[in-house]
Amino acid sequence: MNQSATMKRIATRTADEVREHRQTKFDRTARIGKAQIQYGPVSDRVYVMRWNGADPEHVLPRLQSLAESENLGKIIAKIPNSVAPGFLDAGYRLEAGIPGYYGGREAAVFMGRYPDRSRRHPENREKLEHVLILAAQNASESEGDVADFKSPDLELREATRDDIGQMATIYRKVFETYPFPIHEPAYLLDTMNQDVRYFAAVAGDRLVALSSAEMDPKRLGVEMTDFATLPEWRGRGLASLLLDKMEIAMRQSGMRTAYTIARAPSAGINIVFARKGYDFGGTLVNNTNIAGTIESMNVWHKNLAESGVKSY
Repeated sequence: MNQSATMKRIATRTADEVREHRQTKFDRTARIGKAQIQYGPVSDRVYVMRWNGADPEHVLPRLQSLAESENLGKIIAKIPNSVAPGFLDAGYRLEAGIPGYYGGREAAVFMGRYPDRSRRHPENREKLEHVLILAAQNASESEGDVADFKSPDLELREATRDDIGQMATIYRKVFETYPFPIHEPAYLLDTMNQDVRYFAAVAGDRLVALSSAEMDPKRLGVEMTDFATLPEWRGRGLASLLLDKMEIAMRQSGMRTAYTIARAPSAGINIVFARKGYDFGGTLVNNTNIAGTIESMNVWHKNLAESGVKSY
């Protein structure tokens, strides 16, 4: 089937079909009151992704009930700092924070609770600490940026719907597992139609590296995520260059705060964000099923409004 025909087939899927498809292979998405959540056995957790002004008295007991009924080992919630006292009283602990996430006025904090108490502590603590030491040691070094990028065999650009087939192939090759179905063309199209913009490094007509910017326009925050480079193209600093490209686009879109949730055991991606001026915000312990196993994740953040506007 040619690419045009594939795109027409994907586009004919209804939103309900896309959601049903996600839930057959991945953790489910749902709402508790106003809060948007994801839950299920893949990452063995309940994740409050967007708080949306929910009522803690309504949401907190239902999070606990859901974790118990589904036998899930962790509850993690990204919430406004002003709501955190209720979570602390309910037995949660602060794991990470993003200053100024809510429109530059209030921090977002990640609060964790562990129905499975054995999950509270990472088994590879020494490795995680070593990665943070490496990131700090490399923070003052530079990998270059888009302004310095000149390569006759590569182009950096925003991805389009015509790229979706290749995008799904790259994500399948790079990630054995992932918390969201980025391996699926229908999911990629669905997110493109919302507030997610994808960026690519392209050699000829072939995509070789990807990333995405998941925007939250109401709060002026953006998650820099979904970094993936084909094995034969690693070592060229493509993640760093894509991050520069995304920052330019996000400033132009009015985003104030950028953050990422990076694999804590991976020195490479943590060093990329440290070198680009991101501050370490904390570690989400045993949090996400990625690359075949549940891993701890590091939060890094940057104030785009104060870090200067580059023009290329």
